[in-house]
Amino acid sequence: MKKQLVIGSLFLLGLTLLAGCGQQKTTSSTENTTKSTKVIAVGSTALQPLVEEAAKKFQTDHPKTSINVQGGGSGTGLSQVAQGAVTIGNSDIFAEASQGIDAKKIVDHQVAVVGMAPVVNPDTKVKNVSLAQLKQIFTGKITNWRELGGKDEKIVVVNRAAGSGTRATFEASVLKGAQAVKSQEQDSNGTVQQIVKSTPGAISYLAFSYFKSGIQPLAVDGVQPTAKNVATNRWQIWSYEHMYTQKKITSTTQKFIKYIQSSRFQDTIVKKLGYISIHDMEVVKDAHNQVSEK
Repeated sequence: MKKQLVIGSLFLLGLTLLAGCGQQKTTSSTENTTKSTKVIAVGSTALQPLVEEAAKKFQTDHPKTSINVQGGGSGTGLSQVAQGAVTIGNSDIFAEASQGIDAKKIVDHQVAVVGMAPVVNPDTKVKNVSLAQLKQIFTGKITNWRELGGKDEKIVVVNRAAGSGTRATFEASVLKGAQAVKSQEQDSNGTVQQIVKSTPGAISYLAFSYFKSGIQPLAVDGVQPTAKNVATNRWQIWSYEHMYTQKKITSTTQKFIKYIQSSRFQDTIVKKLGYISIHDMEVVKDAHNQVSEK
């Protein structure tokens, strides 16, 4: 009888231990699934080349991490991150400047500064305009390059699509509330670059990082569009590059953003790709486009 009791006790103990082991394994599995290594970054095409390069280098050091970078425009990035549909919303503008976005519910991570400038097809023979003339071009009051000392050729305006952060930045600095002339609209810096390059008389505006051969950046009032002039606000058409996230983010997302903000990345890759390091800026700009010294 005692022998039977001992065997029964040992049997019950074994079942308990097995149950405990099974429960411990399940908990461990659950913990692993919450530590996501997948990051989806969507939005600004002006910021896209920098994030793609950062993703490539970060994944080399973190091979188990998957970072998917897509364009779509700043408006798309902000709306999708606000909805929780993506990990990161890339934007050229502050969330406060985008309609329908509650900026208090998402977090701003500034990762670079982007300078933007008007660009033309080189056959226009124009290399400098005044700010007033630039405004007149984009509001349809100046329609021929001859009026600016250039070729007798019709001005072909190429604008950016509604929701583009590049457009919002350009219009805030140049049009200052005036209505843009009706023209073709494109949603990508890369597409605009190709159209201006191949279209006689064309003018648009691009991030510095998209300055390629075959297009002519314009000086404005004699000021050249350079990183040095952006840093002091002598060149006034610029914005921060933002990576917005939800308030609660994974450790992988946090590490990725910190990697981009690091001095090592800022001083090498950021500058190499034509952006301005956040550490080089001598001024700051707020969500209302007001600039002040640091």
